[in-house]
Amino acid sequence: MNANVHKAHPWHGIPMGENAPDLVTAFIEIVPTDTVKYEIDKQTGYLKIDRPQKYSNIVPALYGFIPKTYCADKIAELARERSGRDVTEGDGDALDIIVLCEKIISHGDIMCQAKPIGGIRLIDGGEADDKIIAVLKGDEVYGAYSDISELPQGIVERLKHYFLTYKNLPGEKAHIEITNVYGREEAHEVIMTSVEDYKDSFY
Repeated sequence: MNANVHKAHPWHGIPMGENAPDLVTAFIEIVPTDTVKYEIDKQTGYLKIDRPQKYSNIVPALYGFIPKTYCADKIAELARERSGRDVTEGDGDALDIIVLCEKIISHGDIMCQAKPIGGIRLIDGGEADDKIIAVLKGDEVYGAYSDISELPQGIVERLKHYFLTYKNLPGEKAHIEITNVYGREEAHEVIMTSVEDYKDSFY
């Protein structure tokens, strides 16, 4: 018996995939049925409860991150260049990804293969916080899309609304701005830039 008794850390121990950035491994933390926001504990690699969802904002698709990526100086520089905003730094996390799929996935803490088709550039309090938009490999409804421009506009607007409001609290001033919605080629550039940030920070 040659069992691996050690769990790979989802951020540092799982390969992004040999066909990246055309096809990437995504680690999914939360799904649309979750009433609690889960996220990876950076030290242990286990999924932890971040906070209960206080309001009616529900993640519209599978949400997680791309392993072995990081949003730091190079991601911030790219965001400054493309947005024209004063971006001070990356958000200090792995690159976020949201994966569109037809089927109901009942829980997170899973991996999937996803095809990036675009992205949304968020500036959150001066930090670059890109969200890669992808489709689940082999999905019967979304799998045929290859660029965000092909998606029904209502889906793009739903994603934008979620990211503009998911951190907002009543009575507080909004601090999140969407500066760009970009297609597949720029999404690939963002992914590979986050790989460079990861190598600079962890190797």
